[in-house]
Amino acid sequence: MNFHEVRFPTSLSFGSVGGPERRTEIVTLNNGYEERNTPWSQSRRKYDAGMGMRSLDDLSQVIEFFEARAGSLYGFRWKDWSDFKSCLPSKDVSELDQEIGIGDDTTSVFQLVKNYRSGDAIYRRTITKPITDTVKIAIDGDLVFEGQHYSVDFENGQVSFVSPPSEGAEISAGYEFDVPVRFATDEISCSVGAFSAGEIPSIPVIEVRI
Repeated sequence: MNFHEVRFPTSLSFGSVGGPERRTEIVTLNNGYEERNTPWSQSRRKYDAGMGMRSLDDLSQVIEFFEARAGSLYGFRWKDWSDFKSCLPSKDVSELDQEIGIGDDTTSVFQLVKNYRSGDAIYRRTITKPITDTVKIAIDGDLVFEGQHYSVDFENGQVSFVSPPSEGAEISAGYEFDVPVRFATDEISCSVGAFSAGEIPSIPVIEVRI
């Protein structure tokens, strides 16, 4: 995976537009009923980095970042201001925010996930890019400590315990996180005159699987 562990400037991702995309295949039957299926187990985020720019200096900063990533060749971290915490954006991260697994006396590595609930439906989103120094972990509601009880791989979102959690123990986590993305284009086309007049170039960004 060609990926740079560097974050797109947050001052420019703020104000961008975008969000989750799903892939649904729909077949309408002769009787008018539908059959619906999806080849994707996980949703995929798309954004437009151009919408966060307000000045020519912003544009220059984006071009510098784009060139350093060699266009769409290298992925990078992106802060989604609408969804960047294990809790609501207005709340403080807590070690009780998300259940990430149940102990079995054997498993010592657990993947960070975020659970999206509505009614009886739950979507478990894999979180691969947590932010350093924001991860909090609890076992059966009791806070445990990084370095003493566990370590975190901040490049893939995995939590490794020194000793496997006991049978039936609930492992929960809280964290802030980025989305792994790349530029969805190999060119940035803009007119300085048009930009000064308020025309903002489109710079698409798309989530990549880690």
